[in-house]
Amino acid sequence: MATVDVVIPVYNEEHVLAQSVAKLRAFLDNNLPHDWRIVVADNASTDGTLAVAQRMAEEHGDVSPLHIPQKGRGRALRAAWLGSDADVLTYMDVDLSTDLSFFPPLVAAIADEGYDVAIGSRLKKGAQTTRSFRREFISRTYNVLIRALFFTHFVDAQCGFKGISRQAAQELIPLIKNEEWFFDTELLILADKGGYRIKEIPVRWVEDPDTRVNIQSTVSEDLRGLARMRRRRIPKRPPSA
Repeated sequence: MATVDVVIPVYNEEHVLAQSVAKLRAFLDNNLPHDWRIVVADNASTDGTLAVAQRMAEEHGDVSPLHIPQKGRGRALRAAWLGSDADVLTYMDVDLSTDLSFFPPLVAAIADEGYDVAIGSRLKKGAQTTRSFRREFISRTYNVLIRALFFTHFVDAQCGFKGISRQAAQELIPLIKNEEWFFDTELLILADKGGYRIKEIPVRWVEDPDTRVNIQSTVSEDLRGLARMRRRRIPKRPPSA
């Protein structure tokens, strides 16, 4: 039986954190046939998010708070994943926009099927996505650009629903330069071009109207990241892996 860490990176999510963790705990308890732990990775929240996470940890032994003193989703994932001894490392957005029924197959892809990375996809055939035309257009355009520049095989780099084996994380994360939103894309480009096995799972996803993502700044960051990656030599997976 594998051990699984479910990381929820959060920034100023005091208003929704307890409800989301309660829903996630109930689902995992009934549907995931592995030992699991929820890690709430608070990256420099200025509200009561950390206090909520600490209170939940006191009430539930399967919840663990992790405080990162600087902002950045990538920074939070780096700290949570590199500091973990679980066999399977995952993360999902706190709004639980991705239907949780797709989480066991995500874990199974790594724990049972031997994939190095597993990702939820809102763009792969079979996915069911509910979001604004603007976000759909930007997402599709961005992912087409990735494939055109790097000849990668995945079709959705940005879905906040991913898993990775501990070994792959230990090899790939030190290579990632970005500490914010581009972290996901950089991880996947490094994995795909480095020879790691990636499974992409079409999911059901509903946009959260309360999303905190600043589309303009995120797009700008992503484009700078892609330009940097184009100039970079991507190493192949170590032969011993």
